[in-house]
Amino acid sequence: MNIRTLLIDKAIAAMVAAGLPEDTNPAVTQSTRPQFGDYQINGAMGAAKKLKSNPRELAQKIIDNLDLTDISEKTEIAGPGFINIHLKPEFLSASLKAANEDEKLAVAPHATAQKVVVDYSSPNLAKEMHVGHLRSTIIGDAVVRALEFRGDDVVRQNHMGDWGTQFGMLIAHLEDQIKQGVDLESVALADLETFYRDAKKRFDDEEGFADKARDYVVKLQGGDAHCEKLWKLFIATSVKHSEEVYKRLNVTLTQDDIMAESAYNSELANIIALLKDKNIAVESEGAQVVFLDELANKDGEPSVFIVQKSGGGFLYATTDLAACDYRSNKLGADRILIFVDARQSLHFNQVELTARKAGLLRDETSYEFCPFGTMMGEDGKPFKTRTGGTVKLADLLEESITRAAAKLAERESDLSVEERSEIARKVGIGAVKYADLSKHRTSDYIFNWDTMLSFEGATAPYLQYAYTRVRSIFRKSGIDAASLTADVAINEPQEKALALKLLQLEEVLDLMISEATPHVLCGYLYELASLYMTFYEACPVLKEGVEPSIRDSRLVLCNLVAKTLHSGLDLLGIEVMEQM
Repeated sequence: MNIRTLLIDKAIAAMVAAGLPEDTNPAVTQSTRPQFGDYQINGAMGAAKKLKSNPRELAQKIIDNLDLTDISEKTEIAGPGFINIHLKPEFLSASLKAANEDEKLAVAPHATAQKVVVDYSSPNLAKEMHVGHLRSTIIGDAVVRALEFRGDDVVRQNHMGDWGTQFGMLIAHLEDQIKQGVDLESVALADLETFYRDAKKRFDDEEGFADKARDYVVKLQGGDAHCEKLWKLFIATSVKHSEEVYKRLNVTLTQDDIMAESAYNSELANIIALLKDKNIAVESEGAQVVFLDELANKDGEPSVFIVQKSGGGFLYATTDLAACDYRSNKLGADRILIFVDARQSLHFNQVELTARKAGLLRDETSYEFCPFGTMMGEDGKPFKTRTGGTVKLADLLEESITRAAAKLAERESDLSVEERSEIARKVGIGAVKYADLSKHRTSDYIFNWDTMLSFEGATAPYLQYAYTRVRSIFRKSGIDAASLTADVAINEPQEKALALKLLQLEEVLDLMISEATPHVLCGYLYELASLYMTFYEACPVLKEGVEPSIRDSRLVLCNLVAKTLHSGLDLLGIEVMEQM
């Protein structure tokens, strides 16, 4: 149920009937103060300005044609032309009942499902995943989950870095390790950073090794069977590392979602030929270059986009163009979402402009670069170890679980050691994810252990605890939540505020999906939990003397809060627990 969309449709129909142009913006918003209704239609003022008419008179014309018989108990004009809508308690009650009885909380599937390709995570398989991969991985996964929840056909694409000159160095080192009898999985790649460092040191210092590595690059690119076998061995073990992190992070990416750089190798020469045939790419100093006037600098010099090196080698640019072709023309994507660090904005602007010119992106395909900011340390600089090194993502998650266990140990509990350990895992992982997802995607943010693991404020532990508090009501009462069939009576202002918030889930998900911003769902869940606490204090549920009909009505509200928190946190990839 999306009340705002329903009101927008009604308002547009009323405006057209009142003689306004069909493209008039009804400007429907949620009211911020109960005395001004639950929703407002504010489009009369903008329309009156364009038509040079009286906004209050225009608002009255809209009301005269506004059919809200089953929805609103009162519609009034306020101020210069605001239309305040007070929803009927009966409408709210029926909507809550429908949400409570529906597996997806009355969140309807999109009228027309879209095929959406989502490119996220994309680690470099030469190294272990580090904190720089966190944002792409969890923001992308939250958006994917929300898209599927709304009924879209989602194709996950993990564009892993598994190609390039560095792999010649790595497979040369790997070959020598295997010859020395080193067990690959337990030793050689147990620490990818160390493996990479050792290979790089040999490349820089060991006579003949660099030549061997370069020779292996040529052989690998030429399809040499021996090099390809070593490369596949390295990649398989590297992917296993990534999958372990995904599992711990509760991310839905699997091996089947990998569409790595190497997957496009066979198409790269064709991409260059196409760009040359269409005179989009021209030779410059031996390289193939696209000059983009659309991105010219302040001196009028076009942006330079190199698509093939002078030696004939291909680049990220070539691979990304091939990916455009595959996703738009072969998969038939309606939308392509790419979650990458904001510092790559220019690159993806160049990719889209070039792909559009070449027909590698259809006009019908929306190409959406979704940049994200940086996780910063307390010093305001990119998050590093105390010695200035890269923080491995696996180590960060392990530390969060350890810290969560210490926090939980401070609280009284009758739970077993095993149960507390499982709760610590969920709280620790959830804390890291919510701390990141609750910030606007494009913002940098300061990473702070104390804040993210707090049981107060907008944090995962607070929301997880809020869920357990709701569920505890049903344990105490002995009432099976699934057996509740009572209608919800909206008598108190706290009940109405909670009801309105519960019925905004679809609206929130639509905003999250359209702008690829999980922070709006994070904010919604925190507001919902806070309103629930206010409701619980003001509206007794199990207290002696509460009439059974009122008790059951409020239990339905409690149950719907629990289900909404559970579903919302699950869309963020955050697990809940029945007790803490």
